[in-house]
Amino acid sequence: MKHVGVMFMFGLLLCVLSACIDSAGNNGEESAEADNGENIVNIGFSGPLSGASAYYGENVLNGLNLAVDEINEEGFEVNGETYRLNVVALDDEYLPNETASNARRMVQENDTPIIFNPHSGGISALQVFNEEENFLIGGYSSEPAITETGNSLTIRIPPSYDGYIEPFTAYSMERFGDKLAALPPVTQYGKDWAEALLPHWKEEGGDVVYNSSIDFSKDTDFYTILTNALEEDPDVLFIGGPSEPTAKVAQQARDLGFEGGFIVMDQAKLDEMKNLAESNSYEPFEGSIGTMPLVNADYPGVPAFVEKYREEYGEAPGSEAGFHYLTMYIFVEAMKAAGTVEDAEEIRAHIQDGLDELPEDKKVYVIPSIDENGGFEIDVRYGAVEDGDIVPYEGE
Repeated sequence: MKHVGVMFMFGLLLCVLSACIDSAGNNGEESAEADNGENIVNIGFSGPLSGASAYYGENVLNGLNLAVDEINEEGFEVNGETYRLNVVALDDEYLPNETASNARRMVQENDTPIIFNPHSGGISALQVFNEEENFLIGGYSSEPAITETGNSLTIRIPPSYDGYIEPFTAYSMERFGDKLAALPPVTQYGKDWAEALLPHWKEEGGDVVYNSSIDFSKDTDFYTILTNALEEDPDVLFIGGPSEPTAKVAQQARDLGFEGGFIVMDQAKLDEMKNLAESNSYEPFEGSIGTMPLVNADYPGVPAFVEKYREEYGEAPGSEAGFHYLTMYIFVEAMKAAGTVEDAEEIRAHIQDGLDELPEDKKVYVIPSIDENGGFEIDVRYGAVEDGDIVPYEGE
């Protein structure tokens, strides 16, 4: 009887362990696919999936997952072998140290040849060891410094914010005046944006009447800092970061009587801000200058992508979703050209082939080339809120 009892307990333990593995999601899926003889390529993602930036992180991940689901319908062939993709996603709460920890875990446990990360602090943390560990960084940040470090395995996905400084300044000064209050996020990205914008604003004859920063990881109400800024009677507020808290900053500025314009950093999306507004309109953001929303762009792959995204997620996609959808396809084409799904150096060496072979209907953005430092080259387009709608701004 004791022997029977021991065997029963052993069997029960095996069942519990099996249930634990299946409940982990990716582990159970990978085991089943391996049993079916399929080849799986794990793609890493570390980004904010909780806290104030969760909406931003989820949008990034949605675009990535949509591309992966489409690619997996038939798989893709490399050297006569058919592969499918599996996204391994971990929350880093927008904290660079968590990004690094997540990446080390993904490389060790999942053999990820590519890891996506959507913030400059996290990208910088990965650059400390990604070349040694041989994984490619899909970096979603307009911070030009991330491709100026000489890191050979970093791709900067969106255009550098350098291109926004002059047109955003010109538009805001002409329409509203030359007094600027700066309220960027406390992140490295926010500091770098401010260090680029504020000197240019002064060079153009403007005055920076207030300069502080907002910590979206700690602050959820912005009336105090806005009251201090508005006491200096600015014509324009410089704001940005993830769309959700940026929209709240602008809305609360209006609540306090601010009637000027907004320079909106490129991470925040004007159309997402509208959807997050109490009025569900552009009214609170009148006079904003920012990046042109993807849904208003005329790239060849936009209509089909927007339709698929709406069907899957019930809302219009932002540019971060579009860029990650597009980039996943580019990386797959690069793998095909490189003849490997594992060697990050070879995949990086064939990114231009990936751009050249990208199907027309996947061109959510048109990216003709990648520069020598690893940045995608794309024509920058700007959008301004005028009379309750988005209009293109061509600059001067």
